[in-house]
Amino acid sequence: MTTKYPGGLIRKTPPTITPPVDGEGGSAPGVWTLEQASYYTKTGVWPKPILPKALYTWGLGTNGRLALNDTISRSSPTQVGSDTNWSITATSQSFAAAIKTDGTLWMWGSGFAGRTGQNNVINTSSPVQVGALTNWSKIILTADASLAVKTDGTMWSWGNNAIGQLGQNDRTNRSSPVQIGTDANWASISAAQNNGFFAIKTTGSLYSWGGDAFGNLGLNDTGINRSSPTQVGALTNWSSVSSLSDYFSIAVKTDGTLWSWGNNANGQLGSDIGPATLPSRSSPVQIGALTNWSKVNGSADSAAAIKTDGTIWTWGRNNNGQLGDNSNVAIPRSSPAQLGALNTWSQISGGDSKFIALKTDGTLWGWGNNAHGELGQDNRIARSSPVQIGSSTNWAPGFSVYSSVTSVLKQ
Repeated sequence: MTTKYPGGLIRKTPPTITPPVDGEGGSAPGVWTLEQASYYTKTGVWPKPILPKALYTWGLGTNGRLALNDTISRSSPTQVGSDTNWSITATSQSFAAAIKTDGTLWMWGSGFAGRTGQNNVINTSSPVQVGALTNWSKIILTADASLAVKTDGTMWSWGNNAIGQLGQNDRTNRSSPVQIGTDANWASISAAQNNGFFAIKTTGSLYSWGGDAFGNLGLNDTGINRSSPTQVGALTNWSSVSSLSDYFSIAVKTDGTLWSWGNNANGQLGSDIGPATLPSRSSPVQIGALTNWSKVNGSADSAAAIKTDGTIWTWGRNNNGQLGDNSNVAIPRSSPAQLGALNTWSQISGGDSKFIALKTDGTLWGWGNNAHGELGQDNRIARSSPVQIGSSTNWAPGFSVYSSVTSVLKQ
């Protein structure tokens, strides 16, 4: 019975059911009523126990960005402390963050412009809690600013604000979290290396602000920075967006279609139109006609996406083998092409001409640029096709890779 009804047996006393978060986790301690067991049998979806997750980092160690209490670089995964209650992590080029299962927010690395939220500009080489609140839900970082969402749906920012990237309608730096507006219906967030932010509301509407050099904010103009969230068009069917890249963005709608905008210098918009004809786009344009796209991510001037069938597709620049097709050529690819024949990919994250991806079997893989050991191979050799990181089969979702650092959870 316990294998079919995880968390308890069928008896009279009902357990407290905690629903899964972001499609994973959840718990059902205690015992179940017949009504509850019948409901979950009918739906075929079972609450799963929340497994402990340890935090591992590797890559460039300058400014303490690996959270290992030193400034030494690592080229293979190294555990951060002994805590096993991490739930999500985010990295930038010189600082990083993570949220624990208790809703607390922790940051480390370079404190320039107050980017680590400690109300100072001091570097830290191990995780330090941001305030005392326990309701943080999501965190994302640009080159020198932070953006987070709380469980109440409010959105907060801090760090450098030279171009208005904090969304506070000014250019003043903040060294501790400050709420953006009064809305409490923010659902997801994304950040760009060029200090631009994107956020999607529970209504499905998409907003952007910050730097806009190539129309990468999707607001139908170019070179106009925004200092507060501005809606991208009028549509309300956006599902996810990724702008962790060099002045371009890619997004998926709720209908499974794929869209892009911004810089197209290396065909990274995936439109099958080269940069000579189409150097950039300042508003979203659909990539192809397929409706089975699921997850997207950008890496400098290349992109990758996972379809609902578990296949990975890549396009854009390939100077470091970041397209993963076992080539390393100067000619970019301007439309998505499948990476290998596998259909077991579940998550992907990119940064500075490299990608890290997770398979459904819990193995972790990387390819592309490896200048600081970010591929976790105990060396600094670039790879032009996916190579497994270690032999573990218990890597978890919620990981992040940026220009020089990889941060991953293990359960």
